[in-house]
Amino acid sequence: MALSYNDHYHPLLLKQVPYGARTVLDVGCGTGRFARLLARQGLDVEAVDADADVIEAARAAGGGPRYRQADVRQAQLPDSHYDFISCIASLHHVPFDTVLTLRKALAPGGVLAVLGLYPIRTATDLAWALPALSLLRANQLLERRRPGPSVQAPIAWPPPLTYAETRAESARLLPGSTLRRLLFWRYLLIYRA
Repeated sequence: MALSYNDHYHPLLLKQVPYGARTVLDVGCGTGRFARLLARQGLDVEAVDADADVIEAARAAGGGPRYRQADVRQAQLPDSHYDFISCIASLHHVPFDTVLTLRKALAPGGVLAVLGLYPIRTATDLAWALPALSLLRANQLLERRRPGPSVQAPIAWPPPLTYAETRAESARLLPGSTLRRLLFWRYLLIYRA
């Protein structure tokens, strides 16, 4: 199986689930790996993705979450409902202001956790990307020797917002949120309702 930079951050994301959480929304769930991890924690997980093929693959894998094919922008999410909302490498597929819809769906004390991507545009971006680029090349060599999964979520590259633009938009739309740069050209955005 190919190396997944998103899966690498699942333990970090699980640590963001607030104590006492019950209801979870996983946005852009893909084939459902993280949604299943959340369900194994005893959480009531709803997982959405706009891609029919990955939702079908997620349903076939089972594991407890309720999967739904939907564009989160038109999903009519209930207000103040979810204790935890996760977006793993999915927010850059929609306008960033979609976070307002997610913010409205958070229950009081709920947490929005976004593992997002940013393009490499500055010297700092490049410095953070160099270790990942080396691993990516090694992984590409290994992938030639073994088949990958038959169904994969679509890839959108480059992401539309730079790290600096993401920081500015987060501060504007999610006051009090934190943004942290991670390896593998990713960031962790945390907002607590």
